[in-house]
Amino acid sequence: HDALTILLQGNWSGNYSGGTSPGKWNGSVAILQQWGKDMSKPVKYAQCWVYAGVTCTVLRCLGIPARVITNFNSAHDTDGNLSVDVYYDESGKALDESSDSIWNFHVWNEVYFVRKDLGAAYDGWQALDATPQEKSAGMFRCGPASVKAIKEGEVKLKFDGPFVFAEMNADTISWIQHSNGETEVMRCEFGTVGKFMSTKALGSNAREDVTAKYKYEDGSRERKVFAKAYKSLFGKACPLPELDDHEVSGVFKDIEDVLYGEDISLILILKNPSTDEAKNITVNLCATSTLYTRRVMHEILKGTFSVTLD
Repeated sequence: HDALTILLQGNWSGNYSGGTSPGKWNGSVAILQQWGKDMSKPVKYAQCWVYAGVTCTVLRCLGIPARVITNFNSAHDTDGNLSVDVYYDESGKALDESSDSIWNFHVWNEVYFVRKDLGAAYDGWQALDATPQEKSAGMFRCGPASVKAIKEGEVKLKFDGPFVFAEMNADTISWIQHSNGETEVMRCEFGTVGKFMSTKALGSNAREDVTAKYKYEDGSRERKVFAKAYKSLFGKACPLPELDDHEVSGVFKDIEDVLYGEDISLILILKNPSTDEAKNITVNLCATSTLYTRRVMHEILKGTFSVTLD
């Protein structure tokens, strides 16, 4: 074919009329057979796991070793600052002030080959994303990025190292936007993204954890590698957000197992770190339903109450 043909059409709308829901495909064969009958039309529809599965099949057919990787709590760093910034108003409602997000999961491929352009130290598994989320050099594409380079924070090596590195290493910074327009950092979390990175084990259907191939354990060399990556990109040390000393702290705790389709019962535990004085505080609660991409869909709870903490 002289013209570029498209194999799969993506769809994240929730409306899959005229095609097949991405969650209903259970293999690449039916997709490739359907496309083979009429290559002028893409097969409908796909999301990241479908793209990765088909890409894996095609690469293996070409004799190129490939596998599928799933990254849980996968960061989508749109502005390339190695952090995911999320904003809330004073009531706790999520604001659409940043296009950064943390997806429940994201799926890409690894391809095994020699990197003559980088040197023998970077041969082996390369991360290749068949569902690129940002443009690279003017085109939606991502990788191949050496997995060895990503683990060591060598983010300037070809290709798309900063984005791939952020997917499993980005810091999460939560901001409050006050009614006067000013913002302040509410919370900064390290090590919340890039969890339970998985592929199918060789010779069985068991899950193989590959997290250690991409990053060091949290609390070990992980922060040193992050600092190295940040400095190589921006020429300076990574600044730590200024956090105000909070007068109280709080955490939610589930009081029973959370089951799909059932109500959730939570307890909010508030603590007053001061032993000298009681504190009267106002608590604003806001809960929303989200997609796996963390896009907010519906507000399901909102409330305010006051409490005295001894």
